[in-house]
Amino acid sequence: MLPRPRLIALVAGAVSATAFAPLDWWAVGLACFALLLRLTHEAPTLRQAMLRGWLFGLGHFTVGDNWIQHAFDYQDKMPPVLGYAAVVLLSLYLAVYPAMAMGLAWRYRGNRPIDIGFVLTAAAAWIVTEWLRGVMFTGYPWNPLGVAWLPVPGIAALAAWIGTYALSGVAMLAAGAILLASVRQWRGAAAVIAPLALLALIGAPASPAPSTAPDAPRVRVVQPNIGQEATLDGTYARKAMEALTRLSNDRATILPGGPAPRLIVWPEGSVDYWVEDGYPPEWYSKADARTVRRMIAMTLGPRDMALVGGTALLFGGDRVLDAAGNSVFVIDPEGRIRGRYDKAHLVPYGEYLPMRAILQPLGLSRLVSGEIDYDPGPGPRTMTIPGFGQVGMQICYEIIFSGQTVDPAHRPSILFNPSNDAWFGRWGPPQHLAQARMRAIEEGLPILRATPTGISAIIDARGRLVAAAAPGEARAIEAVMPVALPPTPFARIGNWMVLLSAAVLFAIAIAIRRFAR
Repeated sequence: MLPRPRLIALVAGAVSATAFAPLDWWAVGLACFALLLRLTHEAPTLRQAMLRGWLFGLGHFTVGDNWIQHAFDYQDKMPPVLGYAAVVLLSLYLAVYPAMAMGLAWRYRGNRPIDIGFVLTAAAAWIVTEWLRGVMFTGYPWNPLGVAWLPVPGIAALAAWIGTYALSGVAMLAAGAILLASVRQWRGAAAVIAPLALLALIGAPASPAPSTAPDAPRVRVVQPNIGQEATLDGTYARKAMEALTRLSNDRATILPGGPAPRLIVWPEGSVDYWVEDGYPPEWYSKADARTVRRMIAMTLGPRDMALVGGTALLFGGDRVLDAAGNSVFVIDPEGRIRGRYDKAHLVPYGEYLPMRAILQPLGLSRLVSGEIDYDPGPGPRTMTIPGFGQVGMQICYEIIFSGQTVDPAHRPSILFNPSNDAWFGRWGPPQHLAQARMRAIEEGLPILRATPTGISAIIDARGRLVAAAAPGEARAIEAVMPVALPPTPFARIGNWMVLLSAAVLFAIAIAIRRFAR
C-alpha cells in the first residue's frame, strides 16, 4: 500500500500533464497514469477510489489548462488574478470525469489482485468518461489523453481507425501494462505491450506526394504577429491590416514556379473592420466596407481567393443589433463576398453568457468581452471555393471536437481552422496545434491553421507539419495544396467507433474473468 495516497494522486496528476505539448513527455505521463491505476486498485472503498481519481484529475487539469489564466491578462473588466481561480474552478469540475472512470474500474476489480481484466475495464471506463467530457454542458474535450501519442506516429495513426477518445483508451492500456509489469504480471503486460511496440516500430505509412505541377493550387497562411495588447490601445485594426496585406504578397516567401491560384488565409477575427455592406451608416465610422474589401482584394491575383476572419453583425427589427457572428468571409479578387461561415460551437462565458437574463443582473456579464453575445452558426459546413474545391470551416476551438468537424453530407478536400491563440500563453498554442493534427489524422484531411501570433501551420492528411510559423514570428507560409486521403474508417463511422472500442474492451475483460473461473 502506498503512503499518503491522496497527496500522491494530486502530485501524479499534476506531473501527468507534461505528457502533452509543449513538453510531450508522454512516457512520464504513462507512468503517472500507471500510478493512478495502482492507487485506484488499492483504494479500500468506492468513495476512496473516486476521491483519488478526482484529486488526480484536479492536478492534471490545473497544470494542463494553465494557459486559460492568460486570457484574463487582456480582459479589462476582470482582474488578471482571477484567471488563476478560473483554472482551478474549471479543474474542480473536469476532475469529475477521472473520478467516474476510476470508480467504474474499482467496482469491477472486486477482491482480486491486479490483473489484465482490471486494466481493460479501466481503459474502457476512461474512453467513455472522456467522451462524456467532450459532450456534457456543450463539451470541453481539451487535451484528451490520446493526443499524447502524437510523438509516436505508429500509434497516433490508429486515430484514423478508432478516433482520439479510443486512442486515450490505448494510452490507459499502456499505463496498465506498466502497472502489470510492476507486479510481475508478465504475460498480461506482454499481451498489451507487444502489439503497441509493433505499431510504434512500423510507424505511420507515407502519405502520397502532392502534385508539383506549375499550375497546381497553392495555399498561403499569413501570421501577422499582432498580439492582444494592440487591442488595448485601439491600434489593432490598422496594425493587423497593414501586416496582413504586406505579408500576403511578401515575395520572399512565395513559392517559385509558374503562376498558380493561391488560397490566402488570415486568422480568426484578424479584420477588425466591418466587411459586409448594409449595416446602419453609423457603424462604418472606422472604414467603409467596400474600402476594406478592396484592401483585401489588392493582395489577390486574378485566380486567387482569400478566407479572412472577421465579425458579422446581426440586426433584428428596427435595425437593432441583436447579436454578432464570429465569421470567415470568402473574398474574391474583385472584392466581392462569395460566402460566409459563422462559428457554431461558441465558448460559454467567452463568446456568450449562458442564461444572460439571470447572470447579467448578478454582474457576471463582465466575463464576456462585449455587450452582446455571439450567435451560433448552423454547424460544420463545406464551402465551394472557385479553383480550390470543397473547403470545410472550423473556427478556433471547434477543431478540438473529435467527430464533429466535418459536414458528413459534403466531405471537404481541406479544412480551414482560423484561430486567435494570442490569448493563451506558451502552453495553449502548441496544445491547440496538436489537437488540430489529430483531427487531420482522424478525418484523413489536410488542415490550414492561421493564428495572429502562432502557431500557424499547414498540416497534411497524416497529421504531419508541411510548414509552420513559430510563435512570435511575423511570417507567411506557402505550400502546394496538400491532398486529402480517402475517408478513414473513423470518418465513416464517427464516435460510434469510440463507444464500440469501449464495449469491446469491457467484453474482453468479462470473458477473461469468466475463463479464469
